[in-house]
Amino acid sequence: MDLSQKEIKFISRKTYATLNHLRPETTYVWVVFHGMGYLSRFFLKYFQDLDPGKHYLIAPQAPSKYYMNGQFKHVGASWLTKEDTEMEIDNLMAYIDSVIQHESLPEDVRLVIFGYSQGVSIAMRWVAKRKIKCDHLILYSGGIPNELETEDINHLLEETKIKFIVGREDEYITPERWEIEKKKIENLFNGKAVIEIFDGGHVVKKEIINRLP
Repeated sequence: MDLSQKEIKFISRKTYATLNHLRPETTYVWVVFHGMGYLSRFFLKYFQDLDPGKHYLIAPQAPSKYYMNGQFKHVGASWLTKEDTEMEIDNLMAYIDSVIQHESLPEDVRLVIFGYSQGVSIAMRWVAKRKIKCDHLILYSGGIPNELETEDINHLLEETKIKFIVGREDEYITPERWEIEKKKIENLFNGKAVIEIFDGGHVVKKEIINRLP
């Protein structure tokens, strides 16, 4: 069998979701990366209690959509798999760049980068690869990519507030994995990251969101 895998480039259209409006009084602009199984417009419901006058949210959409639970009813999405990972990361970075360019954000707002679950890896790669400077970096119930080193994020401002949030009963972050993640957090952020552990599993809690950043 003479099998070949080839590569092409083409123009693609993608969606993303926003919450609230960008106004002169907007203080915080969030770029939020949802977890596996979400659609961006539904993920934003966790942020709807934030003051709409101060907070504007941008939620990129993971590209790989699929029917969940084999029932062909509810649609979820995934950011990456182990297949063609590097190429897909490049595609994602270009897509997120286009989203931010389209939004034409003012320079005087405070930028909040938020990743949940699988979205943590996308948030961290975007910050690292595009040298994004933000005021708040919030990583919630996810894993930091293994390939990242301290020099990948040494562009972050000294005053950038970094927080890692995880549930005490998170079924995906076992005690063994948590020990690994803690070492990565310490090595990557040199003690600057604040770790918050809440009672609960692998869930987004509005009450936590509402007191961020």
